[in-house]
Amino acid sequence: MFSYDLAFIALETLWSKKGRNILSVLGIVIGVATIIIVVAIGIGVQKDIEEQFKNLSVTAISINPMNAEGVKSKLDVSDAEYIRENAEYVEAVTAMYQSKLPVSSQGLEVQFTVLGIDIGFFDVSNLNIIEGRIFTDEELEDKDRIVIIGIAAVDEFFDGDASKAIGENLTISRKRLEIVGVIEESGAAIGPTVFDDSVYLPYDTAVGTVLGTSGAVRLIANATTIDTIGFAMEELTLLLRENHRLQSSQPDDFRLKDQGAKVTSAQESARTMSILLTVVAAVVLVVSGIGIMNVMLVTVAERTREIGIMKAVGAESATVLWQFLLESTALSVVGGIIGIIIGEALMPILSSLSNLTMVPSVFGVILGFVFSVATGIVFGIYPAHKASQLDPVDALRAE
Repeated sequence: MFSYDLAFIALETLWSKKGRNILSVLGIVIGVATIIIVVAIGIGVQKDIEEQFKNLSVTAISINPMNAEGVKSKLDVSDAEYIRENAEYVEAVTAMYQSKLPVSSQGLEVQFTVLGIDIGFFDVSNLNIIEGRIFTDEELEDKDRIVIIGIAAVDEFFDGDASKAIGENLTISRKRLEIVGVIEESGAAIGPTVFDDSVYLPYDTAVGTVLGTSGAVRLIANATTIDTIGFAMEELTLLLRENHRLQSSQPDDFRLKDQGAKVTSAQESARTMSILLTVVAAVVLVVSGIGIMNVMLVTVAERTREIGIMKAVGAESATVLWQFLLESTALSVVGGIIGIIIGEALMPILSSLSNLTMVPSVFGVILGFVFSVATGIVFGIYPAHKASQLDPVDALRAE
C-alpha cells in the first residue's frame, strides 16, 4: 500500500534514470504550458471584446446606409427625429455624420475620424467628459464652430494634458473650431469608428460647414429592453422605409445590425477558439502520456528481477502497483510544475510579440496541473498493474 517510504523510493528510482525521464516529460511540459497560455489568451480576448463594446448597450442597434440598384441611400439625421417621434420599442436614437480628415493644431497635422453628432449621442454611446463640457441642444442646432476631442487628439496636440486643450483651436478643412470638451479614454468602438481616435462636431456644423458631402451617415438606436430588440428592429425597418418613401417593390436602402448579437457572436468565436486550442493542448498531453506509459513499460521490463525480489521478500502486489504508479505520477507532477513555470514566463513575451492580450489566471494553472496529474495516473496504471501481476518465480528467473 501507499507509504512515504514508497514515495521516496519512487523518486530515487526516477532520479537514477533522469536523462530518459526528462525526455519523457517534455510533452507534459509543453502541454501544460500550452493550456495555461490558451486560457490566458481566451480570457484576454474576452476582456478585449468587453472593452470594445463596453460603451454600447446590449440593446444597441446600428443603422448604416446601403446603396441598392444604383440608388443612393436616403439615411440622414431626419430619420433619427422621425424615429424619436414614432417608435414604440426604441427609447433613444442618435445620428452621426462621419469622415476621416486631416486635423491641425499646435503646428501639427494628424488624420482623425471627424464625427458630426446629433442630440442624444452621449446618452447612447455612454461616453464621459473629463474636461470641459458637452454640446448644448442650441449648439447642436446652430452650426456653432466648436469641437470635443478624444484622448488621441489630446496626446498628439497637448502632450496628454486634457486641461490644456480647453479653449484652444483645431482646424479641419480650413475651418477653425474651439475645443470645449475632452472625452474620457474608453477603448470602445462602433465598427471601424474608434471613439478615442475621433473628434466630435455638432451634426449641422459637420454637414453644413466642415465635411459637406464627403461624410457618411449612420444611426444608433437603443431598444427599450433586451427582449424587445426583435420588435425594435422590425419597427425601425418600417419607420425608415416609410420616411424614405420606399415602395414595397424597392429594397431597403439601409442595414440594421444588432450590436448585442455582434457581442455574443464575438464572445462565441473567442470561446470556440479557446476550446479548440485547449483540445490541441490536451492531444499533446495524451501523446506525452503515451510516452510516459512506454517509458514505464520499458522500466518494468528492466526491473523484472527487482520486482521478483520484492515479491519474494513479502511485498504485496498492491505495494508494487503503488510504487510504479507513484513513479509515473511523479513524472507528470514534475512536468506539470515545469510547464506552469514556463507558461507563466512565456506569457508576457508572447503578448508583446503578438499584440495579443493575455490575462494570467489561477484557473489556467489549475486546469493545466490537473491535466498533467491525470495524464500520469491514467497512463501509469497499465504499466503499474503489469508490474504488480508478475509472478515472483518467473521474475527471478528473468535475465
